[in-house]
Amino acid sequence: METPEKTADEVLILTQRGVREMRPAAAIRSHDFRQSGFLAASELRRIRQRHDQFVRSLAARLAIFLRLECSLQLDKVQIVGYQKIIEGMANPTHITLFKTEPLKGVGLLVIPPKLALTLVDRLLGGTGEMPAETRDLSDIEVALTDQVATLVLAEWCNHWPELRDLHPTLVGHENNSPFLQTSPPDTAMLTLSIQTTIVEQTETFQIIFPYTTVEPLMRLINPAIPGGESTPARSTKPRWNGSLDEVKVPVTVEWQGLKMSAGDITRLMPGDLLGIDPACAAQVLVRFGKVPKFLGRPGTSDAKWAVQLTSSINS
Repeated sequence: METPEKTADEVLILTQRGVREMRPAAAIRSHDFRQSGFLAASELRRIRQRHDQFVRSLAARLAIFLRLECSLQLDKVQIVGYQKIIEGMANPTHITLFKTEPLKGVGLLVIPPKLALTLVDRLLGGTGEMPAETRDLSDIEVALTDQVATLVLAEWCNHWPELRDLHPTLVGHENNSPFLQTSPPDTAMLTLSIQTTIVEQTETFQIIFPYTTVEPLMRLINPAIPGGESTPARSTKPRWNGSLDEVKVPVTVEWQGLKMSAGDITRLMPGDLLGIDPACAAQVLVRFGKVPKFLGRPGTSDAKWAVQLTSSINS
């Protein structure tokens, strides 16, 4: 088979039919197979709808918390590589590292210093105007900003009622993005960009999650497969396997409720009598093998000991 001649502006490819062809280099798109299929367009739409509700609710919570009108708008919802996110962050910036237990992975809450200083000013009784210059936050300002960060992340957790006991935990801070090492460089990250307007000044903060964090959440909001729940399975009575007819199963009966100290047990002698509470003696536990299956009432039948079954135990 002859190989087509290759020029400077063309690339030799192998088509799906197994034929080698020359194609323009500009028509070739790079693809990272390690990040393929994370979130389809329909999944991104569903997760954006969920976060639109989150942003509306968060705006109301922040307005009450700051006692100041806040306008929030969800700008972008996209999947971006971790290395690209780190390279695109401004320096300095205020980054809060967090975990959403019990989900895996460490997320990032990226707040521009101007917005963080505005929140701090308002929490200290100021007017909430953004400063003209950008600077690093002091330890006290970081502690105050953590109050807002906790509110934001708690509100995010509240919008996933399908997952119980979901709660945020702050695990650290960073103001220089190149020093971050929370995920490998090629990790796919779900990035939420939220425009925040306070006193007619706008800044954008980001909430960033590793794909391992949002993967179980995506399974919760994906629609059911059509026809998957159309008709419930018909309950059928299980058939008894006749080959088990002769299997021997030990049946034991136990009284419950008699307790003694270790010292009293050491002093027991043959012939001693042990008192049993009549209420306990009136009810016994019936075991098949080691599995408790019934409660019963002891008695006699045809001059032999017997147990009348009174109720079953769901094990």
